[in-house]
Amino acid sequence: MTVRERIEELFAGGRLAFKTEKQIFDILKIRPAERKAAGHILSELEKSGIILKNNAGEYCTPAQIGAVSGVLQGNERGFAFLIPDGKTADMKDYFIPRHSLHGALDGDRVLAVKIKGTEDEASVIKILSRGHTDIAGTFERMGGACYVVPDSAKFVPRIFVPSALAMDAKDGDKVVCRITAYPQGKAPNGKVIEILGRSGDFYAEELSIIRNYGLYEEFPADVEREAERVAAEKVKLNGRRDLRDRLIITIDGDDTRDIDDAISLERRGENFVLGVHIADVGNYVKRGSKLDAEAYRRGTSVYFPDRVLPMLPRALSNGACSLNEGEERYALTCEMTISRKGERLKSEIYESVIKSRRRMTYREITAITEGDEDAAERYPDLVQMCADMAELCNMLSARRERLGNIDLSVKEARIYIDERGEIVIPDYERTISERMIEQFMICANETVAEFMERKGAPFMFRVHEPPAPEKVSAFLTFLSDLGIGGRVSEDEPQPKQFQHILKQISGKPAEGAVNKVMLRTMQKARYFERNLGHFGIASPCYCHFTSPIRRYPDLFIHRIIKGVLHGEIDAMREKYAGVAAEEAAHCSLCERNADGAERDVDSLYKTVYMSDRIGEEYEATVSGVTAFGVFAELDNTVEGLIRLEKLPGGSYEYIEDKFTLKGERTFRLGDRIKIRVDGCDWGNMRPEFSLADMPEETSKESSAARRKNENASKKERRPRKKSSADAADRGGAAKQRKNGAKAGAHRSGGHKNTGKTVKSRQRRRTR
Repeated sequence: MTVRERIEELFAGGRLAFKTEKQIFDILKIRPAERKAAGHILSELEKSGIILKNNAGEYCTPAQIGAVSGVLQGNERGFAFLIPDGKTADMKDYFIPRHSLHGALDGDRVLAVKIKGTEDEASVIKILSRGHTDIAGTFERMGGACYVVPDSAKFVPRIFVPSALAMDAKDGDKVVCRITAYPQGKAPNGKVIEILGRSGDFYAEELSIIRNYGLYEEFPADVEREAERVAAEKVKLNGRRDLRDRLIITIDGDDTRDIDDAISLERRGENFVLGVHIADVGNYVKRGSKLDAEAYRRGTSVYFPDRVLPMLPRALSNGACSLNEGEERYALTCEMTISRKGERLKSEIYESVIKSRRRMTYREITAITEGDEDAAERYPDLVQMCADMAELCNMLSARRERLGNIDLSVKEARIYIDERGEIVIPDYERTISERMIEQFMICANETVAEFMERKGAPFMFRVHEPPAPEKVSAFLTFLSDLGIGGRVSEDEPQPKQFQHILKQISGKPAEGAVNKVMLRTMQKARYFERNLGHFGIASPCYCHFTSPIRRYPDLFIHRIIKGVLHGEIDAMREKYAGVAAEEAAHCSLCERNADGAERDVDSLYKTVYMSDRIGEEYEATVSGVTAFGVFAELDNTVEGLIRLEKLPGGSYEYIEDKFTLKGERTFRLGDRIKIRVDGCDWGNMRPEFSLADMPEETSKESSAARRKNENASKKERRPRKKSSADAADRGGAAKQRKNGAKAGAHRSGGHKNTGKTVKSRQRRRTR
């Protein structure tokens, strides 16, 4: 046993506490000649947070002083929240006051201890790792000094940059700054590593959001070379099942290029045999390779309206791994026999070689299913298959409803750039073809998770825990205030109880509000090394198996599945048991990071889109109520703020637990109102609204405020729209999960491109 292992064993399980370096060496009988090296080991363990050292020079473990590790979530007002590692439904976040941060910043991983006499306040005692090293912001010269002012107010006010390290940045440039030092009590020091463009330029603003989330388009050159090398390998059977003659099709958005799933379906007597065939990415991306390291670092592909940042280089994501029509591909097949009641009678998982017969779109499959004669004439061989898919989809949906599936009707944004280079944000509803694929993928994910749990191999589950009791209590209070009766157990809530409430309010005016508050009541789904079930879809066992091109968790479990299929369970246990927890936590963080980046870029597009509509009026729904105003959402998901001072009458009372603002008028979540677009708040990337149905006197006051706001908007930093070069496809059109713009879609002029349509790939709903 090495000296390091002996020291770690000594502290394991909390058996040793508050001993000095000399006492530890004496206990371990470390020879004088080894003590210098042993001292370095103690320092390394202390630096990594495995052990701590107090002012008296005594060592202990974090657990022995009640320290909690986690990631800081900063706030623009200077304080932060600590999100504990491995947070569960019964764990709270800790509030960290400004004076208790001790140099820690947003995104940092820290150790903190609870402040005595408080319920949930904590103080940072150690910074384990910095969350951000590269920060996007605006370059400024003040006197003889240079600074970068970060875009995010929740980070730091400014970063000092020596003139010699400013590249050729000019005052007002949008740049990326790499932090080089964190002096206590002073502004961090840094250097400019990238100039994105001028502040206010649309492309520069979009790139700055992407950079602030640590995302980059380009892959390292050695990773690209490795991808091209493995992508050139020829497909061989090598003991795989040959499915090349089977009728297998893919169903995706019009411009999708990274196709990772295909389906086959046939009737056998009264039953259906559903085949879900998933790209065998693990055949190309080997664990421990440079490709794998980069895929793990990224964790997921990220989709924006004008580009995609893939998890894998395009030689694989759009090439060798993508299940392209007419091309032989390696796959992992999950084949399920399903009864007319939607029950799985048997299943089999195996390695295969497939050749997709048809590359279909949601639009085309929907047309065939709904009886479009032209579509049926173009694809006569798929007419019966589409009818069978619709029938099976209904059976699976009915079964899931019987189990208690919570089907929240929450709209998702669909943003893309059309042939004329204009932003389009259509009103959108899911089609039958999208529901088919969702049901088939859920069925496969569940089948694989149950199979792997039975095998007892290390695994990464997709878990969704029941809502916390206090959240359930607040939700029930909200329902009661609306006059809606709802029975949900606060301590042991069941999916069926929430499902029953949704059925109660279906089609009623309060439906949207109840859906939104119910969503806020739920926990966030995450990846975990143990099976905790999935509350939202009422599944006792679930995973993500169907998207290994764009999600690392799927690739992770593919490798283990293949090992199990080859009879290597013991080897899988030895290889993955120690890493499943760490990689699950990492993948959950990557997912949240990608969601945040997509949300912020969407906000930029929506704000620019609405900037051409100042003065226009729309129907909207109250989507949020705060002490400073009312948020209203248009039918196409664009959300804006009606500030308190623009509301009619005098003072208003904010009733938080009832989601209500009460004054001359009462505003509740879900109320339908008519709004007028007054301007845009470029700092917060959202449009500013006022009520369009106010009395005349109040309307005059609002008009004056609106003119003032419009003038202020002109003076503020307003992103300029893309030029032809900016809007051109940057690295390939983004993968699309939309069904085409509907008639009457709202359009915004000015985003001209080179004549190529650049569209957004709307990700399938991640359950």
